[in-house]
Amino acid sequence: MAPVKISYVVSFSSQDPKYPAENLLSEDGVRPWLGCPKKHSRQLSVELQLERASPIGYIDIGNYGCAFVQIEVGRSSWTCDQPYLTLVPTVTLMTPADSKLDQNRYGVRMFKEGKD
Repeated sequence: MAPVKISYVVSFSSQDPKYPAENLLSEDGVRPWLGCPKKHSRQLSVELQLERASPIGYIDIGNYGCAFVQIEVGRSSWTCDQPYLTLVPTVTLMTPADSKLDQNRYGVRMFKEGKD
């Protein structure tokens, strides 16, 4: 199955003006989304809209200095009080040692059904 494109960024918790959340829509190379350096937030979130409703068999996540990631999914047709479903539970992308030593900050992880 061909990848489904992300249509647009619905919302985000924070962004660096030089590295906005819209960079996640980029198809022409690696452009990171980073949080605002003045806010020093320990947690960032982004809500993305896919171009169409699709079954998700796998997802690739590019890491740019993120320690953990969790992926939740939902449908735009759901009521506002219906919670998202966890697609990928919180997983470690960088160890505490990597973070302290500023190592292994970049990479890609593929998550697919039944594996991480």
